[in-house]
Amino acid sequence: MGNDATHRHDAATWSPLDSDDWYTTRNATTALRDALLAAGLERDFPYLRAEMNAFGQGLVELGRVSPATAERLAELLRLALAAGLRRLEESGAEPPEHRSGRD
Repeated sequence: MGNDATHRHDAATWSPLDSDDWYTTRNATTALRDALLAAGLERDFPYLRAEMNAFGQGLVELGRVSPATAERLAELLRLALAAGLRRLEESGAEPPEHRSGRD
């Protein structure tokens, strides 16, 4: 009985460091942080952090941002999407929404 998964990972011994989800979440948070740094938005996301909930699921906390920061982020996303679509058109590839069912 002492070797089953429940016993090894009970509330007293479980650690997020034992979880692949923790490292995946931390890496995703780091990637987002790096992109925000490159965009000059490092001060605009003071609540950005990696977390684990009680069920061991990894979550990236973005937190609250000002309306100006939300507008800036929306503009960056629009520009990135437009650049991606332009690249697809130049390469002759179809956008993902036009490939339905052919993957």
